Amino acid sequence: TLDKLQEENVKLAIATSKTRFELISDKGNGFYSWNGNLYKSDVIRACIRPTVRAVGKLIPQHIRNNNKEGFSVNPEPYMRFLLEEPNPYMCGQVFLEKYITQFKLNNNAFALIVRDSEGYPIELYCIDYASVDAIYDDEANLYLRFYNKNGKVVTYPYTDIIHIRQDYSENDIFGENSSNVLIPLMNIVTTTDQGIVNAIKNGGIIRWLLKFTGSLRPEDIKKNTDEFVKQFLSVENGTGAAGVDSKCEAIQIDPKDYVPNASQSDRTTTRIYNFFNTNEKIIQSKFNEDEWNAYYESEIEPIAIQLSNEFTRKLFTRKQRGFGNKIIFAANHLQYASMSTKLGLQAMVDRGAMTPNEWREVLNLPPVEGGDKPLRRLDTVTVGGGE
Repeated sequence: TLDKLQEENVKLAIATSKTRFELISDKGNGFYSWNGNLYKSDVIRACIRPTVRAVGKLIPQHIRNNNKEGFSVNPEPYMRFLLEEPNPYMCGQVFLEKYITQFKLNNNAFALIVRDSEGYPIELYCIDYASVDAIYDDEANLYLRFYNKNGKVVTYPYTDIIHIRQDYSENDIFGENSSNVLIPLMNIVTTTDQGIVNAIKNGGIIRWLLKFTGSLRPEDIKKNTDEFVKQFLSVENGTGAAGVDSKCEAIQIDPKDYVPNASQSDRTTTRIYNFFNTNEKIIQSKFNEDEWNAYYESEIEPIAIQLSNEFTRKLFTRKQRGFGNKIIFAANHLQYASMSTKLGLQAMVDRGAMTPNEWREVLNLPPVEGGDKPLRRLDTVTVGGGE
């Protein structure tokens, strides 16, 4: 099973050189002021949630397009089942959401491919790890050695790992660590939040400050303070007026004077939004059609393309890809459009570019019998196809 596969892979891996990538979100050793776990921050979670939910709605499909068989969708049951249920513990949507969460937090995400005795993929697992080494054997074959959170160390061939990454610059294998960028920003956010909490606590405890002009003994200061509270701050004093002599000055404490600058906190939050390529409208679902399309093209579509390329080259051999097999991540369920735009797709149905059931799916309606056949208006024909 999986444990035996891990043991065999460990024996295969003979390290001659290696590089290490450590997650900034899982160190947990107190080095970071927010305990080293980005996912515990409401700002970070709000930033990545729209991307995670959107990618989870993508529909992975096995496409085969060759000259002999023509075009077909999900022609192999084993691949369709793998994409719908990657492993016994989660469906395809949950798998993608977990996978992309790791990707957004660490700029890297890894999934293990478990194969049967014939070499066909039968299960996919997100790898939950603390750090990972890239190692090579004597024949320059690449392996990844994972140091899991439970203390186990496992090694897998890179050919059995679905690996997506971003900010791919200096390292040959891994996307760049984001700690240098996020540490200063998260320190500001954490310090600001703590300052607000302390200001509220102090504001509820100390509301007046009595400043005595002369030198008094501690017991006299306490006596005069108690007298001030009794005379002017008790509920029986309904006049709303207080008076003190020249020996004492009463200063009212306004909690707002000690609250950190809200505009500075907002600017820091905006910088974090910018780092994750999002904005307040996307996070709060207040976007319009054009704003969503811009977000999809800049954030979701590049991830979908990378997922398609990586799943295709890791789940299929070169021979299978030569016969037109590939994995795509369709955005059928990722439609945000106004009703006028959806109704305007009628022209696509009339010209055979969409089937009636595809149009009904955009309108969140169930399919109908015969709706999978493309239609074409009688007054539209191909060029040179008739009068």
